[in-house]
Amino acid sequence: MSEREFWPEGVERCDLGKFLAWLGFISIFLLWGAYGAYKVLGTGIGVTALDNYFSFGLWITFDLAVIALGAGAFFSGFLRYIMRIDELKNIINLAVIVGFLCYSGAMLILVLDIGQPLRAWFGYWHPNVHSMLTEVIFCITCYCTVLIIEYVPLILENRQIAKNRFCHHLAHNFHVYMPLFAGIGTFLSTFHQGSLGGMYGVLFGRPFVFREGFFIWPWTFFLFVASAIASGPAFTMLCATFMETITGRKLVSYETKKLMGKIAGLLLCFYMFFKILDTYAWAKGILPGMGLTFDQMFNSEAGYGKGWLWAELFWCGIIPAIMLVTPAVRNRPALLYTAAILDCVGIVINRFVFTVQALAIPVMPFDQWFSYSPNWAEWSTSLMIVAYGFLVMSLSYRYLPIFPQERALNR
Repeated sequence: MSEREFWPEGVERCDLGKFLAWLGFISIFLLWGAYGAYKVLGTGIGVTALDNYFSFGLWITFDLAVIALGAGAFFSGFLRYIMRIDELKNIINLAVIVGFLCYSGAMLILVLDIGQPLRAWFGYWHPNVHSMLTEVIFCITCYCTVLIIEYVPLILENRQIAKNRFCHHLAHNFHVYMPLFAGIGTFLSTFHQGSLGGMYGVLFGRPFVFREGFFIWPWTFFLFVASAIASGPAFTMLCATFMETITGRKLVSYETKKLMGKIAGLLLCFYMFFKILDTYAWAKGILPGMGLTFDQMFNSEAGYGKGWLWAELFWCGIIPAIMLVTPAVRNRPALLYTAAILDCVGIVINRFVFTVQALAIPVMPFDQWFSYSPNWAEWSTSLMIVAYGFLVMSLSYRYLPIFPQERALNR
């Protein structure tokens, strides 16, 4: 049996030599990251640039960013299976894989970040019921399990695996109950996305992120949910485009991409409206009430100037929102992809400033501004997770039928 017989039916893939060379390139980053992980787990997180002042750094920024960008999985699943938007059937498989990679990658990096991974089970067995992170722990674990369940049918649909009668029927039954898993995933992901934002909003000792409450939650709870669903569809669409560029094959119709861009644009407009209101209320209400000024929240010399704020709100917020809701822009691929990239960059900036800048700002009269710069151990392990994503996505593309339109688009 040749390797070609494991490919999805009716499609072409590169020869095995090129594919192995590609995997070898990915393995460089995997090995470098594995060495970094070995050093971290063997000697402790003291080998990183994290310290008692910056307990959150690149790893948490990376975690929050990929979790937000991975929101395309739960929201696309919600639109496809609950709202019955049939056009999304052509990209829903990719959204599931992207979500699985983002969430599983985030959990892998947390193994390094918690400091004592052998005690990781404490959060489940001895939960702090007064902490929003407890809800995050349970929801992110359960949702990662849901994504695994959604990924399994794709594996079972491999040409050779599907020849097994049991596997064929099991995959079919998974698909029958997929709306149930989509609903569960939407519930779990919505609440853990919100609680990640709510965690920052209750930090009254950190004026950069502290916010007033809306019902029982600080309104950062809702802003984090809105930002995630605004960036997730754009990121999924960019992943499809990147794969088309690498492989030289059409995988998803441009009409589907425009639909994803339109969804992201409408949600980004919704998010930016409330984000601007939030920024105004924070600058004019919360900060003065704490005896602070807007200018005290920024320091260009330390690397935390106002440029981050304007980049997030204007260049990576208002501009892509307008572009994505404009039909003439969506009809031009270069502009659509540019707007989607700006959308995703804006969310990454938001997670960065909430994670790092919030800790850099002095909170005591005798404090000073501190700067944080991740070192090689943090970069290597973060890139290892990216390489892990490339590895799984490459294998999935080569051997699993994840793009229903591919055969028709490449005739």
